[in-house]
Amino acid sequence: MRIFTASVIIAALSLGAPAWVQAQGAQPKAPPQAESDQSTVIRSIQVINIKDLKPEVRSKVEDAVATTSENDLQKLRDSIDTTPEAVSALKAKGLSSSHVVAITVANGVLMIFARTA
Repeated sequence: MRIFTASVIIAALSLGAPAWVQAQGAQPKAPPQAESDQSTVIRSIQVINIKDLKPEVRSKVEDAVATTSENDLQKLRDSIDTTPEAVSALKAKGLSSSHVVAITVANGVLMIFARTA
């Protein structure tokens, strides 16, 4: 299984909820040599249309998206574009990184949240 570094910040919404990952432009606190310590093993990837979420969860995602700058969102999308597995999962759903608004990594599952028209 390929290991890759989630180079975006994990922002916890609340205890028991998954951590929403948004590109917010912050630099990692550890030096680049310690980057492997921050790696996450991704066992599977799920692409979720935010329209399909329950209203309370969709609201949390929308709130997180609203606080993300366009520049940071572009950094997130660029990060996804450099991950072939993520690109493939999006293509399987007929989407691209331009649809991505947030991601979360929890328990080895990368969940990619996408918004379509």
